[in-house]
Amino acid sequence: MRSVAAEVMMPRFRRLAPGDIDEKSKGEVVTIVDRECERRLHDGLAKLGLGARIIGEEAAELDPDLLAEAGLGLVWLIDPLDGTANFAAGRAPFGMMVALVEDGEPLASWMLDPLAGRMCYAERGQGATVDGRPARARSTRRKQPRAALGTHFLSAIRRDRVHGAARRAFDVQPVPRCAAESYPRLVLGQDDIALFQRILPWDHAAGALFLTETGGKATHWDGRPYRVGGTGQGMLAATTPDLWQTAADILLGAEAGLVEMEEAI
Repeated sequence: MRSVAAEVMMPRFRRLAPGDIDEKSKGEVVTIVDRECERRLHDGLAKLGLGARIIGEEAAELDPDLLAEAGLGLVWLIDPLDGTANFAAGRAPFGMMVALVEDGEPLASWMLDPLAGRMCYAERGQGATVDGRPARARSTRRKQPRAALGTHFLSAIRRDRVHGAARRAFDVQPVPRCAAESYPRLVLGQDDIALFQRILPWDHAAGALFLTETGGKATHWDGRPYRVGGTGQGMLAATTPDLWQTAADILLGAEAGLVEMEEAI
């Protein structure tokens, strides 16, 4: 991951030509860096000889059947450039994520911040590290917990309803638009709560395991543990189980209406 970031990603940061950026769907961009990093990571993981299938974000964009099988068997999940819109705009944060998953359960994960060189690693049941040092999640210890709410895919009316409920209890922060940054912030004392509407596996498998192994809590909106290929909706993550419950009471309650919105969709 470090070599791919150094050789493919960082040389093009703030140096992308117009032809290096495409729109793969409405509001979603992809760059030449996403594709080249994914190819390099795919080849490197294949050489490890674990016999795991390899599913990258960009490959799944071209072949949606890959996503349908992500929760079956032993699988490497790759997010070659998380925070692509940030990278394409020449700003931080952005990252790279890899997770090893077996039958939907994350076994190991890596999240790299190429700018800072920070590597977050977790292994199921064995804890987590940041740059090789044991990591435990810590809250911001603010009177009002800091909450980053990923509601940008909701309609304006629905978004206002969620944020209105949240502001009564939390210090609501802008989301970094990069899951590889969102999850470490919960461990490093920068945020207390994170809410996500979309649950694409390469966005959450690595981070959910990392947060859980540091003592935090990350689940689907109904409280079930995160699972690749499962039927759960949304993600709610927090630095501690107590903060998770506080966030669930407010963000998933009747006033915010998130769960009823999702069911209506």
